[in-house]
Amino acid sequence: MTAQVVAERGDLEPGEAMRLELDGADGSLVEVALVRAENGEYFAISDICSHGQVSLSEGEVDGMSIECWLHGSTFSLLTGEPESLPAVRPVPTYPVTYDGDQVLIDIDRIDS
Repeated sequence: MTAQVVAERGDLEPGEAMRLELDGADGSLVEVALVRAENGEYFAISDICSHGQVSLSEGEVDGMSIECWLHGSTFSLLTGEPESLPAVRPVPTYPVTYDGDQVLIDIDRIDS
């Protein structure tokens, strides 16, 4: 499967995130958080916290990290690595590309 159009560049303000449910090539449903970092760049990261199994898109974006609202773990938007406890396992990140003003995510190619 190729990258899927998920949003327009202006759909999120810097520091915002939104939850997406995308169809994987194998027919599975993949929950992704589309995040616009404070610098304006878009990132795609698994929407499910590896510790608390809750939606990361409901958390706060701080710089290049997103914080889980339940227990406060933060994850790097670049790598998916946990930056604070209690999470110790990373979450997948996905490549984001642009076609004009469209934001695309390729969930079948995991970055990390």
